[in-house]
Amino acid sequence: MPDLRRGVFYGIAAYTMWGLFPLYWPLLKPSGAVEILAHRMVWSLVVVAVALAVRRHWSWVKAIVRQPAKLALLTVAAIVVTVNWGTYIYAVNTGHVVESALGYFINPLVNVLFGVVLLRERLRVAVGFGALAVLVLTLDYGRLPWIALTLAFSFGIYGLVKKRANVAATESLAVETLVLLLPALGYLVYLQVTGGSTFGTQGPGHIALLVGAGVITALPLLCFGAAAIRVPLSTIGLLQYIAPILQMVCGVVIAKEVMPSSRWIGFSIVWLALIIFTYDSLRAARRTRTARKAAVPQPERSTT
Repeated sequence: MPDLRRGVFYGIAAYTMWGLFPLYWPLLKPSGAVEILAHRMVWSLVVVAVALAVRRHWSWVKAIVRQPAKLALLTVAAIVVTVNWGTYIYAVNTGHVVESALGYFINPLVNVLFGVVLLRERLRVAVGFGALAVLVLTLDYGRLPWIALTLAFSFGIYGLVKKRANVAATESLAVETLVLLLPALGYLVYLQVTGGSTFGTQGPGHIALLVGAGVITALPLLCFGAAAIRVPLSTIGLLQYIAPILQMVCGVVIAKEVMPSSRWIGFSIVWLALIIFTYDSLRAARRTRTARKAAVPQPERSTT
């Protein structure tokens, strides 16, 4: 039980940090989204390398080098998460915090959709409600909510690829950031040479904030990895809603983004879909547990 409580604590910590990200990225202005993204990649690798050095855990490097299929999957994961990170930073710094929250509300429904398309699972009612919500919000925005959909699908693909790769969180993040290191460093050098860099031109506080982008990227991922091995998947599924709820609060209460009634209707349909999905998932998990208990042979009673 103590291990379970610790896992829940790590999970809450991870999703709370992700939920409060909208408060951090605006502090990095006047840096542009791509510059912030490049610094995030570089300093994340530094943080992960320090974590691995403290643990003296390098034996996995030889093993993964001998598995080109896993390296290829992690390279794809690195590209997809770059799209996700870049879109999210752009959304926050251009006043689309609520739409980014919508993306992470939709994400569980995207995972269900992948199950339907890729694994031939049955089509759930929740997916239909999710599609209806996207239609309503498209009419409200006057455009497809591309930020939300990009975030939802990129994170869904990222999770799918990571599941296929089956590499521990810290090691996986190390490979992903290493793949992204050269392009990120190349872009930062280009900015420095052309005079477009804000690193070192906005004071020591700005330098610390850009370096901190790596810390706040790696820390929740490490907490999430610690939670995932300690708590059931159904619990992780419930905890994941902490992040978009906090993001939405940041958007509506702090950033003062406008939420017309039509947008509230669209979000309400998404929440209804998530309630259906969560209930369905918990019921399926309960059935699985019951079936496993029934399958365990009971000890025979002595007749003497």
